[in-house]
Parts: sequence; C-alpha cells; structure tokens
Amino acid sequence: MKPALSLYLDGLRFGAALVVLLSHYGYPRFSDGRWLWVRELNLGSDAVILFFVLSGLVIAHVAARPEATGARFAFDRVTRLVSVALPALVLTFALDRIGSRLSPEVYAAPFYQPMSLWELLLRGLTFSNEWGLSAVRLGTNGPYWSLSYEAAYFALFGVAAFTRGARRVALLLLLGLVAGLNILLLLPVWLLGVGLHGCLARNLSPSGPLAWVMAVAPVLLYAAALTLGFPGDLRALTLETFSGHGFRFSDEFIWNSLVGLFVACHIVGMSGLLHAPHEGRLAGVIRWGAGRSFSIYLVHYPVLQFLESLALPGIGPWQDDILMIGTTLAVCFAFGNLFEATLPQFRTMLGGNWSGSRSRSASWSG
Repeated sequence: MKPALSLYLDGLRFGAALVVLLSHYGYPRFSDGRWLWVRELNLGSDAVILFFVLSGLVIAHVAARPEATGARFAFDRVTRLVSVALPALVLTFALDRIGSRLSPEVYAAPFYQPMSLWELLLRGLTFSNEWGLSAVRLGTNGPYWSLSYEAAYFALFGVAAFTRGARRVALLLLLGLVAGLNILLLLPVWLLGVGLHGCLARNLSPSGPLAWVMAVAPVLLYAAALTLGFPGDLRALTLETFSGHGFRFSDEFIWNSLVGLFVACHIVGMSGLLHAPHEGRLAGVIRWGAGRSFSIYLVHYPVLQFLESLALPGIGPWQDDILMIGTTLAVCFAFGNLFEATLPQFRTMLGGNWSGSRSRSASWSG
C-alpha cells in the first residue's frame, strides 16, 4: 500500500474515534446540549461504519500476507482485541463502581447496567455481549457493542480464509447462528472493506477525473443525505417494515450499507489521488493518534460518565468543554500508551519470536 494512502487511512481512523467521542459528549447530561447536533446527525454511528470498512480492509491485508496461517491469524486477532479490551473492561468496572457510589443518579438506566466483575469479563472477553439473544450493555461501556460485531467478523473471515470443504460450510453456519441476525446484518459493510483491499492490491485505483469523482461524489452524496434527513426516514421505514424485531445497533443496516459504500468508493478515489506524503510533524501526530484510536473508542465513555459523577463546578461553556474533552483524551492517550502502543511487546511476550518478527508498516495494519 502506498505510504500516502496509509497515512490517509490513519487520519480517517483517528478522526472517526474523535467523532465518536464528540457524539457521546453530545448527550445533554454531559454538555447541556451544546454538542447535540453531533448526535442529531448521528455522526458517531456513521463513524463506526467507517471503522468497519477499515477493519475489513485491515483483516484482508493481514490474511493476504505470504506467512499467514490460520493459527497466526487467530493469535493476531485475539491479541489485538484482548490487549486493549481486558484493561478497558477493568477500568470500566472500577470507574463505574466509584462513580455510581458518588452520584447514583448519573448512573441510571439505560446508560448503565451494573454487573459483577466476573460477568463483565466473561461477556466482554468472549465478545458475545451482542450475540444472539444475550445482548447486554457492559456497565457504562456502550461503545463495546462494536467489538462483539468485529470479533464475529474476524472469526467468520478466518474460517472462510483458512478452512476448506464441508468443515468450512459447517463452521460458517454455526458461527452465523451463534452470532445472530443483528451481527449478520452489518456483515456486508465489513465485507466492503475486504473488497476494497482486493481493488487496492490489484492496483485498480482510478486516475484523473474519475479519481476525483470517486473521491468527492460520496462525500457530497453523504452530506446531501444528512441535509435531507434521508437516514432518519430510511431508519423509520426499516423499523416499520420489520416491526417486532429488536435490531439494537443494526437498526440502520440499510443506511449503514450505503455509508459503507460511500466510504469504500471514497478511499478508492483517494488512492488514485494520493502520492508521496509530506513526512512532517502533522504526519507524526496523525500516526501517533491513530495508534491510540482503539483506546479512545473503548475508554472515553466510562471516563465521561465518571467525570460527570464528580459534579465539577461549571466555569463556562467552552471551558467546561475543554476540561471534559481534554481530561477524557488525556486518560485515553495514557491508556493507549500503556496498552495499545505496546501491542508488539505483548505479542512477543505471549508468542515469542513467532509473533514479533513481522514489521508493521502502518499503524492500521495490526
């Protein structure tokens, strides 16, 4: 992959993590409605769809490596998730317990579902919290839902890529049944990333005017759809058509598929426009931030909730925003330095030289 495109993907990932943070900070209980427009436009949900497309691209890239095997694929996927998920769950539990004692009213349903540490870890580390009929919120960590989806997609892709014959068919059917309909409804979005990798790997990037059209048109169409309220209308139609089914986080699966298509087309177009990146200070900041985007995504919500429980005195709207968002990001970055940025060392500790010999050319390729 071209270094310029790699840097651009890092920028998208870092930016999407910040949008998700702002989307949750947009709840009136955190920001008194100042950032509610982010929620009304549902930008956080769309940012998660961008994550899904990038995830499919990453996994296809990893599986296409000459040294890839089923065992190595499984090891890399499990360590990538667990290295951040385990400490994030422990931090969520600790902050929730302290915060709910300080300000019980802040930890009311549906934003908080109390559970014991063992249940939190069992549901969280099996990534089954949104599978089948057992959907549940893990404490205050609402964003954790997407890891349940991602883990299912990793498993389905691994089976499809590294098994054959009747065994493959049987395992795919079993995994699909266990994961459930809601997970499968967003699988096409994730597979768009896999298809995107195929285009990039075969150097099918457009050039000239076509590249500009593919890069710009999806952005304009997305903005127009938001302006016209199309996502909300499509969601209402979906729920009316399939009334009685609890879609939970898949209740916009048709719109999500369109967003995924916009993202994939945009990246294909950008691949034809981007050339050598400017390796300046901004590039370093983008790569550094992207290397902690998983931590931002997974830690910010329990931190916001805990900060709200402290009942900090208000000093002014924009000062409050700086304090809340700045403190949350500081915690997320510190967490990322401890757990996400140390993934190679974690893998080496668990797998020895087998997992540590591969270099990583981009922070999104893990």
